[in-house]
Amino acid sequence: MKPLILIFSFIALLTISGCQKFLATKPADFLSPEENYNTEEKLLSALAGVYNPLSTMPVYGDAMFNQLGAGTDECIRAAASSTTGVWVYNYDYTNIDVNNLWKQMYTGIERANILIANIKIASMDETKRDAVLGEALFMRAYYHFMLVSNYGDIPLKITPTTDVNNTNIPRTSTKEVYEQILKDMIAAEGKVKTSTSLGYSSRVSKTTVAGILARVCLTMAGYPLLDKSKYAEALSWAQKVKASGEHTLITAALSPDGSNNSGFSQVFVNEMQDKYDVRETMWEAEQKGNRADGYVSNGRLGNDIGIGYTVANFADSGYCYGNIRITERLFRLYGTGDLRRDWAIAPFSYSSKGKRVNFTSGQIYNRTAAKWRRTYETLLPKDKNFNGANFPILRYSDVLLMLAEADNEVNGGPSSSALEAINIVRRRGYGTALTATNATADIQPGKTKDEFLKLIQDERSRELCFEALRRPDLIRWGIFIPTMKAVALEYKAYNGTYAYGALAGTNVSDKHLLFPIPSGEMSVNRGATQNPGW
Repeated sequence: MKPLILIFSFIALLTISGCQKFLATKPADFLSPEENYNTEEKLLSALAGVYNPLSTMPVYGDAMFNQLGAGTDECIRAAASSTTGVWVYNYDYTNIDVNNLWKQMYTGIERANILIANIKIASMDETKRDAVLGEALFMRAYYHFMLVSNYGDIPLKITPTTDVNNTNIPRTSTKEVYEQILKDMIAAEGKVKTSTSLGYSSRVSKTTVAGILARVCLTMAGYPLLDKSKYAEALSWAQKVKASGEHTLITAALSPDGSNNSGFSQVFVNEMQDKYDVRETMWEAEQKGNRADGYVSNGRLGNDIGIGYTVANFADSGYCYGNIRITERLFRLYGTGDLRRDWAIAPFSYSSKGKRVNFTSGQIYNRTAAKWRRTYETLLPKDKNFNGANFPILRYSDVLLMLAEADNEVNGGPSSSALEAINIVRRRGYGTALTATNATADIQPGKTKDEFLKLIQDERSRELCFEALRRPDLIRWGIFIPTMKAVALEYKAYNGTYAYGALAGTNVSDKHLLFPIPSGEMSVNRGATQNPGW
Protein backbone atom coordinates (compact mmCIF):
# COMPACT_ATOMS: atom_id res chain seq x y z
CA MET A 1 0.00 0.00 0.00
CA LYS A 2 1.00 3.63 -0.47
CA PRO A 3 1.45 6.24 2.26
CA LEU A 4 -1.58 8.46 2.62
CA ILE A 5 0.37 11.53 1.61
CA LEU A 6 0.75 9.80 -1.74
CA ILE A 7 -2.61 8.10 -1.96
CA PHE A 8 -4.46 11.35 -1.44
CA SER A 9 -2.22 13.09 -3.91
CA PHE A 10 -3.33 10.73 -6.68
CA ILE A 11 -6.75 9.38 -5.74
CA ALA A 12 -8.58 11.89 -3.57
CA LEU A 13 -7.79 14.58 -6.08
CA LEU A 14 -10.23 12.91 -8.44
CA THR A 15 -13.20 13.86 -6.29
CA ILE A 16 -13.08 17.53 -5.38
CA SER A 17 -16.40 18.56 -3.87
CA GLY A 18 -17.78 22.06 -3.72
CA CYS A 19 -16.50 25.15 -5.45
CA GLN A 20 -15.09 28.50 -4.50
CA LYS A 21 -16.99 31.73 -4.93
CA PHE A 22 -13.97 33.66 -6.12
CA LEU A 23 -14.42 34.19 -9.86
CA ALA A 24 -17.18 31.53 -9.75
CA THR A 25 -14.35 29.08 -10.31
CA LYS A 26 -14.69 25.31 -10.11
CA PRO A 27 -11.61 23.36 -8.94
CA ALA A 28 -9.70 21.57 -11.67
CA ASP A 29 -8.99 17.88 -12.02
CA PHE A 30 -5.39 17.59 -10.85
CA LEU A 31 -4.78 14.36 -12.70
CA SER A 32 -5.22 16.08 -16.05
CA PRO A 33 -2.29 16.68 -18.43
CA GLU A 34 -0.36 19.93 -18.73
CA GLU A 35 -3.05 21.35 -21.00
CA ASN A 36 -5.08 22.02 -17.88
CA TYR A 37 -2.61 24.80 -16.98
CA ASN A 38 -2.22 26.49 -20.34
CA THR A 39 -4.57 29.45 -19.77
CA GLU A 40 -5.14 31.96 -17.01
CA GLU A 41 -8.64 30.59 -16.46
CA LYS A 42 -7.28 27.07 -15.96
CA LEU A 43 -4.64 28.28 -13.52
CA LEU A 44 -7.37 29.97 -11.48
CA SER A 45 -9.40 26.77 -11.58
CA ALA A 46 -6.35 24.90 -10.26
CA LEU A 47 -5.90 27.55 -7.58
CA ALA A 48 -9.51 27.05 -6.47
CA GLY A 49 -8.66 23.40 -5.97
CA VAL A 50 -5.71 24.37 -3.78
CA TYR A 51 -8.00 26.33 -1.48
CA ASN A 52 -10.77 23.73 -1.48
CA PRO A 53 -9.62 21.54 1.47
CA LEU A 54 -10.13 24.48 3.84
CA SER A 55 -13.89 24.33 3.24
CA THR A 56 -14.38 20.58 3.65
CA MET A 57 -16.15 19.16 6.69
CA PRO A 58 -12.93 17.68 8.16
CA VAL A 59 -11.46 21.19 8.32
CA TYR A 60 -13.28 24.54 8.63
CA GLY A 61 -16.57 23.23 7.28
CA ASP A 62 -17.22 21.51 10.60
CA ALA A 63 -14.52 19.58 12.45
CA MET A 64 -12.25 22.46 13.45
CA PHE A 65 -14.99 23.97 15.62
CA ASN A 66 -17.24 20.97 16.29
CA GLN A 67 -14.76 18.20 17.09
CA LEU A 68 -11.09 19.17 16.94
CA GLY A 69 -11.64 22.64 18.42
CA ALA A 70 -14.04 21.63 21.19
CA GLY A 71 -12.82 20.60 24.61
CA THR A 72 -11.09 23.77 25.83
CA ASP A 73 -11.59 26.26 28.65
CA GLU A 74 -14.18 27.95 26.38
CA CYS A 75 -16.48 25.12 25.42
CA ILE A 76 -17.35 21.43 25.40
CA ARG A 77 -19.54 19.23 23.22
CA ALA A 78 -22.96 18.95 24.81
CA ALA A 79 -23.72 15.22 24.57
CA ALA A 80 -23.54 13.61 28.00
CA SER A 81 -23.37 10.21 26.33
CA SER A 82 -20.29 11.22 24.34
CA THR A 83 -17.46 9.72 26.37
CA THR A 84 -15.04 9.09 23.51
CA GLY A 85 -13.65 11.48 20.92
CA VAL A 86 -11.04 14.15 20.38
CA TRP A 87 -13.09 16.69 22.35
CA VAL A 88 -12.93 14.60 25.57
CA TYR A 89 -9.33 13.45 24.97
CA ASN A 90 -10.33 9.80 24.86
CA TYR A 91 -9.36 8.50 21.44
CA ASP A 92 -6.53 6.78 19.59
CA TYR A 93 -4.75 6.99 16.27
CA THR A 94 -7.70 5.46 14.41
CA ASN A 95 -9.90 8.49 15.22
CA ILE A 96 -11.68 9.67 12.05
CA ASP A 97 -11.20 13.40 12.74
CA VAL A 98 -7.46 12.99 13.26
CA ASN A 99 -7.20 10.90 10.09
CA ASN A 100 -9.33 13.20 7.95
CA LEU A 101 -7.51 16.40 8.89
CA TRP A 102 -4.21 14.77 7.87
CA LYS A 103 -5.71 13.63 4.55
CA GLN A 104 -7.09 17.04 3.66
CA MET A 105 -3.89 18.88 4.49
CA TYR A 106 -1.78 16.62 2.28
CA THR A 107 -4.38 16.84 -0.47
CA GLY A 108 -3.99 20.63 -0.40
CA ILE A 109 -0.20 20.39 -0.34
CA GLU A 110 -0.11 18.12 -3.38
CA ARG A 111 -2.43 20.40 -5.33
CA ALA A 112 -0.27 23.39 -4.48
CA ASN A 113 2.89 21.55 -5.55
CA ILE A 114 1.37 20.55 -8.90
CA LEU A 115 0.21 24.09 -9.58
CA ILE A 116 3.63 25.54 -8.69
CA ALA A 117 5.32 23.03 -11.01
CA ASN A 118 3.06 24.09 -13.89
CA ILE A 119 2.89 27.82 -13.19
CA LYS A 120 4.91 28.84 -16.28
CA ILE A 121 2.84 27.03 -18.93
CA ALA A 122 0.05 29.59 -19.45
CA SER A 123 0.56 32.69 -21.55
CA MET A 124 -0.67 35.48 -19.27
CA ASP A 125 0.21 38.74 -17.54
CA GLU A 126 3.27 38.13 -15.35
CA THR A 127 1.89 40.10 -12.40
CA LYS A 128 -1.21 37.92 -12.37
CA ARG A 129 0.89 34.77 -12.72
CA ASP A 130 3.04 35.89 -9.80
CA ALA A 131 -0.04 36.42 -7.66
CA VAL A 132 -1.26 32.86 -8.37
CA LEU A 133 2.21 31.53 -7.55
CA GLY A 134 2.23 33.50 -4.31
CA GLU A 135 -1.12 32.10 -3.24
CA ALA A 136 -0.02 28.54 -4.02
CA LEU A 137 3.19 29.01 -2.03
CA PHE A 138 1.25 30.42 0.90
CA MET A 139 -1.33 27.66 0.89
CA ARG A 140 1.36 24.99 0.78
CA ALA A 141 2.92 26.65 3.81
CA TYR A 142 -0.39 27.03 5.64
CA TYR A 143 -1.26 23.36 5.22
CA HIS A 144 2.16 22.43 6.56
CA PHE A 145 1.56 24.82 9.47
CA MET A 146 -1.73 23.10 10.28
CA LEU A 147 0.05 19.76 10.22
CA VAL A 148 3.18 20.60 12.19
CA SER A 149 1.29 22.50 14.90
CA ASN A 150 -1.08 19.57 15.41
CA TYR A 151 1.06 16.50 14.73
CA GLY A 152 4.66 17.66 15.39
CA ASP A 153 7.30 16.21 13.07
CA ILE A 154 5.68 15.45 9.70
CA PRO A 155 6.80 14.52 6.17
CA LEU A 156 7.75 17.79 4.46
CA LYS A 157 6.56 17.79 0.87
CA ILE A 158 7.52 20.61 -1.52
CA THR A 159 7.51 18.84 -4.89
CA PRO A 160 4.77 16.92 -6.71
CA THR A 161 4.61 13.18 -6.17
CA THR A 162 6.30 11.27 -8.97
CA ASP A 163 6.60 7.74 -7.57
CA VAL A 164 3.60 6.22 -5.80
CA ASN A 165 5.65 3.12 -5.03
CA ASN A 166 7.86 5.00 -2.59
CA THR A 167 6.40 3.88 0.74
CA ASN A 168 9.24 5.09 2.95
CA ILE A 169 8.67 8.76 3.72
CA PRO A 170 10.24 9.79 7.04
CA ARG A 171 9.11 12.66 9.20
CA THR A 172 10.94 16.01 9.04
CA SER A 173 11.82 17.81 12.26
CA THR A 174 9.42 20.47 13.48
CA LYS A 175 12.14 23.11 13.23
CA GLU A 176 12.87 22.30 9.56
CA VAL A 177 9.19 22.32 8.67
CA TYR A 178 8.76 25.76 10.22
CA GLU A 179 11.78 27.05 8.32
CA GLN A 180 10.13 26.02 5.05
CA ILE A 181 6.81 27.54 6.16
CA LEU A 182 8.50 30.89 6.77
CA LYS A 183 10.37 30.69 3.46
CA ASP A 184 7.18 30.04 1.47
CA MET A 185 5.08 32.61 3.28
CA ILE A 186 7.66 35.37 3.05
CA ALA A 187 8.03 34.70 -0.69
CA ALA A 188 4.24 34.74 -1.04
CA GLU A 189 3.86 38.08 0.75
CA GLY A 190 5.77 39.82 -2.01
CA LYS A 191 3.64 38.31 -4.78
CA VAL A 192 -0.02 38.25 -3.75
CA LYS A 193 -2.50 41.09 -4.25
CA THR A 194 -3.60 43.62 -1.66
CA SER A 195 -6.80 43.17 0.27
CA THR A 196 -8.25 46.30 -1.30
CA SER A 197 -7.59 45.14 -4.84
CA LEU A 198 -9.16 41.72 -4.17
CA GLY A 199 -12.22 43.06 -2.39
CA TYR A 200 -13.15 39.69 -0.88
CA SER A 201 -11.60 37.39 1.70
CA SER A 202 -11.69 33.93 0.14
CA ARG A 203 -8.23 34.49 -1.37
CA VAL A 204 -5.20 35.55 0.64
CA SER A 205 -3.87 39.08 0.37
CA LYS A 206 -0.59 40.70 1.40
CA THR A 207 -1.98 41.62 4.80
CA THR A 208 -3.48 38.15 5.25
CA VAL A 209 -0.06 36.62 4.66
CA ALA A 210 1.51 39.07 7.11
CA GLY A 211 -1.15 38.32 9.73
CA ILE A 212 -0.68 34.57 9.43
CA LEU A 213 3.09 35.07 9.59
CA ALA A 214 2.52 36.81 12.92
CA ARG A 215 0.54 33.74 14.06
CA VAL A 216 3.25 31.36 12.86
CA CYS A 217 5.98 33.34 14.60
CA LEU A 218 4.05 33.48 17.88
CA THR A 219 3.58 29.72 17.65
CA MET A 220 7.33 29.25 17.09
CA ALA A 221 8.09 31.51 20.05
CA GLY A 222 5.99 29.31 22.32
CA TYR A 223 5.87 25.62 23.11
CA PRO A 224 7.41 23.40 21.80
CA LEU A 225 10.14 25.32 19.91
CA LEU A 226 10.40 28.18 22.43
CA ASP A 227 12.30 30.32 19.92
CA LYS A 228 11.90 33.65 21.71
CA SER A 229 13.52 35.53 18.82
CA LYS A 230 10.30 35.02 16.88
CA TYR A 231 8.41 37.48 19.09
CA ALA A 232 10.17 40.36 17.34
CA GLU A 233 9.27 38.92 13.94
CA ALA A 234 5.66 38.42 15.00
CA LEU A 235 5.54 42.04 16.13
CA SER A 236 6.98 43.24 12.83
CA TRP A 237 4.42 41.31 10.75
CA ALA A 238 1.49 42.47 12.88
CA GLN A 239 2.70 46.06 12.69
CA LYS A 240 2.88 45.73 8.90
CA VAL A 241 -0.80 44.79 8.78
CA LYS A 242 -1.73 47.75 10.96
CA ALA A 243 0.43 50.16 9.00
CA SER A 244 -1.20 49.14 5.72
CA GLY A 245 -4.28 51.16 6.64
CA GLU A 246 -6.46 48.56 4.91
CA HIS A 247 -8.07 47.17 8.02
CA THR A 248 -10.19 48.31 10.93
CA LEU A 249 -12.93 46.89 13.13
CA ILE A 250 -16.59 47.06 12.22
CA THR A 251 -18.10 49.47 14.74
CA ALA A 252 -21.88 49.17 14.32
CA ALA A 253 -24.62 46.76 13.30
CA LEU A 254 -26.00 47.50 9.83
CA SER A 255 -29.57 46.66 10.83
CA PRO A 256 -29.66 46.76 14.64
CA ASP A 257 -32.15 44.58 16.47
CA GLY A 258 -32.40 43.17 19.96
CA SER A 259 -29.56 40.73 19.35
CA ASN A 260 -27.41 42.18 16.55
CA ASN A 261 -26.50 45.41 18.33
CA SER A 262 -22.79 45.98 17.76
CA GLY A 263 -19.96 45.83 15.27
CA PHE A 264 -18.87 42.59 16.88
CA SER A 265 -22.16 40.84 16.18
CA GLN A 266 -22.25 42.28 12.66
CA VAL A 267 -19.08 40.36 11.82
CA PHE A 268 -20.95 37.08 12.20
CA VAL A 269 -24.22 38.31 10.71
CA ASN A 270 -22.16 39.17 7.61
CA GLU A 271 -20.90 35.60 7.48
CA MET A 272 -24.39 34.13 7.82
CA GLN A 273 -25.59 36.44 5.02
CA ASP A 274 -22.62 35.71 2.76
CA LYS A 275 -21.33 39.29 2.85
CA TYR A 276 -17.66 40.26 2.67
CA ASP A 277 -16.12 43.00 4.78
CA VAL A 278 -12.38 42.67 4.24
CA ARG A 279 -11.64 45.53 6.61
CA GLU A 280 -12.11 43.13 9.52
CA THR A 281 -12.56 39.59 8.26
CA MET A 282 -9.27 39.24 6.42
CA TRP A 283 -9.43 35.56 5.40
CA GLU A 284 -12.29 33.08 5.37
CA ALA A 285 -12.81 29.46 4.44
CA GLU A 286 -15.29 29.71 1.59
CA GLN A 287 -18.71 28.11 1.40
CA LYS A 288 -21.47 28.67 -1.14
CA GLY A 289 -25.11 27.83 -1.51
CA ASN A 290 -27.83 25.92 0.30
CA ARG A 291 -27.62 22.62 -1.61
CA ALA A 292 -30.76 23.59 -3.52
CA ASP A 293 -29.09 26.00 -5.94
CA GLY A 294 -26.54 23.77 -7.65
CA TYR A 295 -23.78 24.32 -5.10
CA VAL A 296 -22.72 21.72 -2.56
CA SER A 297 -21.88 23.65 0.59
CA ASN A 298 -20.00 21.78 3.29
CA GLY A 299 -20.44 24.44 5.96
CA ARG A 300 -22.29 23.82 9.21
CA LEU A 301 -21.84 27.13 11.03
CA GLY A 302 -25.07 27.78 12.91
CA ASN A 303 -26.00 24.09 12.59
CA ASP A 304 -23.57 22.04 14.68
CA ILE A 305 -22.56 25.19 16.52
CA GLY A 306 -25.28 27.69 17.38
CA ILE A 307 -28.50 28.07 19.38
CA GLY A 308 -30.14 24.68 19.43
CA TYR A 309 -33.45 24.21 17.62
CA THR A 310 -34.40 20.79 16.27
CA VAL A 311 -38.09 21.12 15.52
CA ALA A 312 -39.13 20.15 11.99
CA ASN A 313 -40.36 23.63 11.02
CA PHE A 314 -37.09 25.55 11.09
CA ALA A 315 -37.92 28.25 8.54
CA ASP A 316 -37.01 31.12 10.87
CA SER A 317 -34.43 29.90 13.33
CA GLY A 318 -32.84 27.26 11.11
CA TYR A 319 -32.20 23.73 12.27
CA CYS A 320 -29.38 23.60 14.83
CA TYR A 321 -28.07 20.80 17.02
CA GLY A 322 -26.47 23.21 19.50
CA ASN A 323 -23.55 20.84 20.06
CA ILE A 324 -21.17 23.34 21.62
CA ARG A 325 -21.86 24.40 25.22
CA ILE A 326 -19.89 27.14 26.92
CA THR A 327 -17.92 26.97 30.16
CA GLU A 328 -18.58 29.04 33.24
CA ARG A 329 -15.03 30.32 32.92
CA LEU A 330 -15.76 31.91 29.54
CA PHE A 331 -19.08 33.35 30.71
CA ARG A 332 -17.49 35.10 33.67
CA LEU A 333 -14.63 36.56 31.63
CA TYR A 334 -16.92 39.23 30.21
CA GLY A 335 -17.30 42.42 32.22
CA THR A 336 -20.50 44.36 32.80
CA GLY A 337 -21.33 46.25 29.63
CA ASP A 338 -19.32 44.03 27.29
CA LEU A 339 -21.68 43.57 24.35
CA ARG A 340 -19.80 40.54 23.08
CA ARG A 341 -21.01 38.17 25.79
CA ASP A 342 -24.66 37.95 24.79
CA TRP A 343 -23.75 37.49 21.16
CA ALA A 344 -20.95 34.96 21.54
CA ILE A 345 -22.91 33.10 24.23
CA ALA A 346 -26.62 32.40 23.81
CA PRO A 347 -28.73 34.46 26.24
CA PHE A 348 -31.80 32.37 25.38
CA SER A 349 -32.95 28.99 24.11
CA TYR A 350 -35.84 28.10 21.80
CA SER A 351 -39.01 26.42 22.98
CA SER A 352 -40.56 23.60 20.98
CA LYS A 353 -42.69 26.24 19.24
CA GLY A 354 -39.72 28.38 18.27
CA LYS A 355 -40.24 31.00 20.98
CA ARG A 356 -37.23 32.54 22.70
CA VAL A 357 -36.90 31.65 26.39
CA ASN A 358 -34.33 33.75 28.25
CA PHE A 359 -31.90 32.00 30.54
CA THR A 360 -31.85 32.86 34.21
CA SER A 361 -28.65 34.15 35.81
CA GLY A 362 -28.02 30.71 37.26
CA GLN A 363 -28.28 28.90 33.95
CA ILE A 364 -24.73 29.14 32.69
CA TYR A 365 -23.86 25.65 31.50
CA ASN A 366 -27.16 25.46 29.60
CA ARG A 367 -25.91 28.10 27.16
CA THR A 368 -24.52 27.34 23.75
CA ALA A 369 -21.94 29.00 21.51
CA ALA A 370 -23.97 31.49 19.49
CA LYS A 371 -21.72 33.58 17.24
CA TRP A 372 -23.30 32.10 14.11
CA ARG A 373 -27.12 32.26 14.13
CA ARG A 374 -29.24 30.79 11.36
CA THR A 375 -31.97 33.35 12.01
CA TYR A 376 -29.88 35.73 9.92
CA GLU A 377 -29.52 33.46 6.89
CA THR A 378 -30.95 35.12 3.80
CA LEU A 379 -30.56 32.34 1.24
CA LEU A 380 -33.79 30.35 1.14
CA PRO A 381 -34.87 27.64 1.45
CA LYS A 382 -32.67 26.78 4.40
CA ASP A 383 -31.09 23.36 4.18
CA LYS A 384 -31.47 21.33 7.35
CA ASN A 385 -27.73 21.06 7.99
CA PHE A 386 -25.69 23.11 5.53
CA ASN A 387 -25.38 26.75 4.51
CA GLY A 388 -23.07 29.18 2.75
CA ALA A 389 -21.59 30.83 5.86
CA ASN A 390 -17.83 31.31 5.65
CA PHE A 391 -15.55 30.47 8.58
CA PRO A 392 -13.18 33.25 9.74
CA ILE A 393 -9.56 32.06 9.64
CA LEU A 394 -8.08 35.51 10.32
CA ARG A 395 -9.75 38.64 11.67
CA TYR A 396 -8.18 42.03 12.24
CA SER A 397 -8.98 41.91 15.94
CA ASP A 398 -6.78 38.80 16.12
CA VAL A 399 -3.93 40.75 14.48
CA LEU A 400 -4.29 43.57 17.02
CA LEU A 401 -4.15 41.13 19.91
CA MET A 402 -1.12 39.37 18.41
CA LEU A 403 0.56 42.76 18.04
CA ALA A 404 -0.12 43.53 21.71
CA GLU A 405 1.16 40.12 22.83
CA ALA A 406 4.36 40.29 20.80
CA ASP A 407 5.02 43.89 21.88
CA ASN A 408 4.69 42.86 25.53
CA GLU A 409 7.25 40.08 25.06
CA VAL A 410 9.72 42.17 23.08
CA ASN A 411 9.64 45.14 25.46
CA GLY A 412 9.41 43.26 28.75
CA GLY A 413 6.02 44.79 29.34
CA PRO A 414 3.35 46.56 27.28
CA SER A 415 4.29 49.73 25.42
CA SER A 416 1.71 52.35 24.53
CA SER A 417 1.28 50.57 21.19
CA ALA A 418 0.35 47.33 22.93
CA LEU A 419 -2.16 49.12 25.12
CA GLU A 420 -3.64 50.89 22.11
CA ALA A 421 -4.03 47.60 20.24
CA ILE A 422 -5.82 45.71 23.00
CA ASN A 423 -7.94 48.72 23.89
CA ILE A 424 -9.20 49.11 20.32
CA VAL A 425 -10.54 45.57 20.55
CA ARG A 426 -12.04 46.15 23.98
CA ARG A 427 -13.65 49.48 23.06
CA ARG A 428 -15.47 47.86 20.18
CA GLY A 429 -16.59 45.16 22.62
CA TYR A 430 -18.10 47.79 24.90
CA GLY A 431 -19.64 49.73 22.01
CA THR A 432 -17.49 52.85 22.40
CA ALA A 433 -15.44 54.82 19.88
CA LEU A 434 -12.30 52.96 18.80
CA THR A 435 -9.97 55.96 19.15
CA ALA A 436 -11.34 57.56 22.34
CA THR A 437 -10.18 56.52 25.79
CA ASN A 438 -12.82 54.86 27.90
CA ALA A 439 -12.49 54.22 31.62
CA THR A 440 -14.63 51.10 31.55
CA ALA A 441 -13.19 49.42 28.49
CA ASP A 442 -9.52 50.42 28.60
CA ILE A 443 -6.64 48.51 30.15
CA GLN A 444 -4.68 51.10 32.08
CA PRO A 445 -0.87 51.56 31.97
CA GLY A 446 1.38 50.12 34.65
CA LYS A 447 0.90 46.40 34.02
CA THR A 448 3.85 44.06 34.37
CA LYS A 449 4.77 41.72 31.54
CA ASP A 450 3.09 38.74 33.24
CA GLU A 451 -0.01 40.73 34.17
CA PHE A 452 -0.42 41.93 30.62
CA LEU A 453 0.06 38.44 29.19
CA LYS A 454 -2.79 37.20 31.38
CA LEU A 455 -4.95 40.06 30.10
CA ILE A 456 -4.12 39.09 26.52
CA GLN A 457 -4.94 35.44 27.21
CA ASP A 458 -8.34 36.40 28.57
CA GLU A 459 -9.04 38.94 25.83
CA ARG A 460 -8.30 36.43 23.08
CA SER A 461 -10.93 34.15 24.62
CA ARG A 462 -13.53 36.91 24.83
CA GLU A 463 -12.97 38.05 21.26
CA LEU A 464 -12.01 34.87 19.40
CA CYS A 465 -13.88 32.10 21.21
CA PHE A 466 -15.03 29.15 19.07
CA GLU A 467 -12.81 30.22 16.13
CA ALA A 468 -10.47 27.18 16.40
CA LEU A 469 -7.70 29.17 18.07
CA ARG A 470 -8.00 28.37 21.77
CA ARG A 471 -6.36 24.94 21.92
CA PRO A 472 -3.26 26.06 19.94
CA ASP A 473 -3.09 29.23 22.03
CA LEU A 474 -3.15 27.30 25.33
CA ILE A 475 -0.52 24.89 24.03
CA ARG A 476 1.93 27.56 22.83
CA TRP A 477 1.53 29.43 26.13
CA GLY A 478 2.45 26.21 27.97
CA ILE A 479 -0.73 26.19 30.06
CA PHE A 480 -2.96 23.71 28.23
CA ILE A 481 -2.82 20.81 30.72
CA PRO A 482 -3.19 22.81 33.96
CA THR A 483 -5.94 24.97 32.43
CA MET A 484 -7.96 21.93 31.41
CA LYS A 485 -7.47 20.33 34.83
CA ALA A 486 -8.80 23.51 36.46
CA VAL A 487 -11.84 23.52 34.14
CA ALA A 488 -12.61 19.94 35.17
CA LEU A 489 -12.66 20.98 38.82
CA GLU A 490 -15.01 23.85 37.98
CA TYR A 491 -17.45 21.48 36.31
CA LYS A 492 -17.34 19.07 39.23
CA ALA A 493 -17.99 21.90 41.68
CA TYR A 494 -21.02 23.22 39.78
CA ASN A 495 -23.50 20.34 40.18
CA GLY A 496 -24.05 16.83 38.98
CA THR A 497 -26.09 17.83 35.92
CA TYR A 498 -23.06 18.86 33.87
CA ALA A 499 -20.46 16.57 35.38
CA TYR A 500 -19.73 15.18 31.91
CA GLY A 501 -18.16 18.56 31.15
CA ALA A 502 -15.26 17.50 33.34
CA LEU A 503 -14.33 14.60 31.04
CA ALA A 504 -11.97 16.60 28.83
CA GLY A 505 -9.98 18.01 31.72
CA THR A 506 -9.97 14.71 33.58
CA ASN A 507 -8.72 12.73 30.58
CA VAL A 508 -6.18 15.15 29.15
CA SER A 509 -2.48 14.37 29.54
CA ASP A 510 0.85 15.39 28.02
CA LYS A 511 0.37 13.15 24.99
CA HIS A 512 -2.58 15.33 23.93
CA LEU A 513 -0.29 18.24 23.19
CA LEU A 514 -0.07 16.58 19.76
CA PHE A 515 -2.45 14.44 17.77
CA PRO A 516 -1.21 10.94 17.01
CA ILE A 517 0.12 10.19 13.55
CA PRO A 518 -3.04 8.74 11.96
CA SER A 519 -3.57 5.01 11.60
CA GLY A 520 -4.01 5.38 7.85
CA GLU A 521 -0.48 6.74 7.56
CA MET A 522 1.12 4.42 10.11
CA SER A 523 -0.29 1.34 8.38
CA VAL A 524 1.23 2.07 4.97
CA ASN A 525 4.23 4.36 5.42
CA ARG A 526 7.28 2.38 6.45
CA GLY A 527 9.09 5.58 7.33
CA ALA A 528 6.44 6.80 9.78
CA THR A 529 6.98 6.82 13.55
CA GLN A 530 4.40 7.53 16.24
CA ASN A 531 4.22 10.45 18.66
CA PRO A 532 5.09 9.86 22.34
CA GLY A 533 2.34 8.26 24.38
CA TRP A 534 0.31 7.04 21.42
